[in-house]
Amino acid sequence: NTVMAAQMTDAHRRFLQVLMSNGITEGSEARKLHQHCCETDKVYYAHDKLDDFISTINSHLQPLFMQIRKGISEDDGRAHYALVNLAETEVTKMASDYTEIELELFRKTMDLIILSENGFASSTDILNLADQLKTKKMKKKEAEQVLKVFVEDKWLSEKNGEYTLHTRCIIEMEQYILSNYQDVARKCNICHSLAIQSQVCESCGIGMHLPCVRKYFRGQTEPRCPKCNEFWSCDTP
Repeated sequence: NTVMAAQMTDAHRRFLQVLMSNGITEGSEARKLHQHCCETDKVYYAHDKLDDFISTINSHLQPLFMQIRKGISEDDGRAHYALVNLAETEVTKMASDYTEIELELFRKTMDLIILSENGFASSTDILNLADQLKTKKMKKKEAEQVLKVFVEDKWLSEKNGEYTLHTRCIIEMEQYILSNYQDVARKCNICHSLAIQSQVCESCGIGMHLPCVRKYFRGQTEPRCPKCNEFWSCDTP
């Protein structure tokens, strides 16, 4: 006894098409796009019904093992929507787009980022890996190019020579990362999603996203860990 999914309209198809070409879109953009698609295709539009609109699309994507997922940017805490391929959540999903050696560089970069204290890996450290790859050695110049492509394709993002995982990558690969890095991958103590860029309690080791830290300690005179209540020793943003 399955509930019939709401019909896909041209507005839904248009929305999906844009998301497919972008891979990811920020929340306010998604809301604008929702309105634009409904108005263009003369479909009933309700400004507070974006999530329903998306779940209609998702019910039709199910047989294709695709899903539009909502995630939060670790930089600013804003909502993002990404189109995720559920059939191949592994890094293998990237295999059709990149060569074996490029993938190896990505996996090694991901190791550095996830094993780091703050969720960043410096370009120096990444480029030092380039000539230790098993597939074949990669020249620094080549590696720099490949990193640029990973940034353009929204797998990595870069700030002042430091690399971290792009929001899209985190939404796509959350399950992969949690199962492949069980001992080190942390969930944010506040929002319970994967935390790559985070602050960690020196006493009990829980982690929190920076935007979550900001929100949680807002208006507290003395920041204390939400879990062990010890003084929060990191500089709160």
